[in-house]
Amino acid sequence: MNSEPPEEGNAFLAQKTKLEQRYQVILDRVTPHSTERWAFTGVAIFIYFLRVFIAQGWYIVTYALGIYLLNLFLAFLQPKFDPSLEMDMAADAVEEGPTLPMRSDEEFRPFVRRLPEFKFWHSATRAIVIAFGCTLFRFFDIPVFWPILLIYFCILFTLTMKRQIRHMIKYRYIPFNIGKKSYGKSSFK
Repeated sequence: MNSEPPEEGNAFLAQKTKLEQRYQVILDRVTPHSTERWAFTGVAIFIYFLRVFIAQGWYIVTYALGIYLLNLFLAFLQPKFDPSLEMDMAADAVEEGPTLPMRSDEEFRPFVRRLPEFKFWHSATRAIVIAFGCTLFRFFDIPVFWPILLIYFCILFTLTMKRQIRHMIKYRYIPFNIGKKSYGKSSFK
């Protein structure tokens, strides 16, 4: 038998693997509870904003968090396969010769998100926790005139969402389940 103690590198890797497995078990357990997950994220961002408001600092960190959350939200709204690119490819294919039908009114295609809801929640929550961690260090509290950042973020948000909504209207896709019929709970399991 080998009675040597484990190397420090192996012990570190074993602990890291153990922590990763525990983290994955927690993620697996919270996956079906979307309302509770988003409530937790809402509370976390409220605590973060409360900390920034009371401390009167870390505006650059907050601005970076806002830009990152906007980027995640846009990826959540966009389809996995961009219809504008598919139409360009279809137009190129028409020039090359006959192909199978590619029009959206001829074939049902479900909306598949570029960023699924769980990954959106996970990335947003992780970003909020990291931003909160940054507020614990004065190094990240860079002095800036915060109203300029707020105005710039609002303009950026407005222009980006306007472009996204135009894209949704032009290619006729709705990333939400608004207006779909619900037939009630099934008695089959």
